[in-house]
Amino acid sequence: MPTSPVKGRIPLSSFGHLITEVKRQLFGIEAPAAVELTGWRKYFNSYTLQGRRNCVLATYGVLVLSAAAYLMHSRNKEGRQTSSSTT
Repeated sequence: MPTSPVKGRIPLSSFGHLITEVKRQLFGIEAPAAVELTGWRKYFNSYTLQGRRNCVLATYGVLVLSAAAYLMHSRNKEGRQTSSSTT
C-alpha cells in the first residue's frame, strides 16, 4: 500500500491549506510573509486572509458589473425596437 509523503493530519475542508502543506513538505516551498509582497500582490494573494477576501470581492464585482452592463444593453435594444416600430 502506498504511503503519503505528507506528515500529519490535514483537514480536507481546506483544499488551499492542503496544497500549501504539500508544497512545504515535499518541495520546501514556504509562503512569503505579508511584508515581502509588493504592488498588487500585496492586496491580491492566496497567502493572507485579506488577499483572499480581496480576490473574492473583485470576482463578485466583475460579475455584478457584467450583469448590469448586459441588462442595460438589453433594455436599450428593447427601447429602440419599440420606438422604431411606432414611427
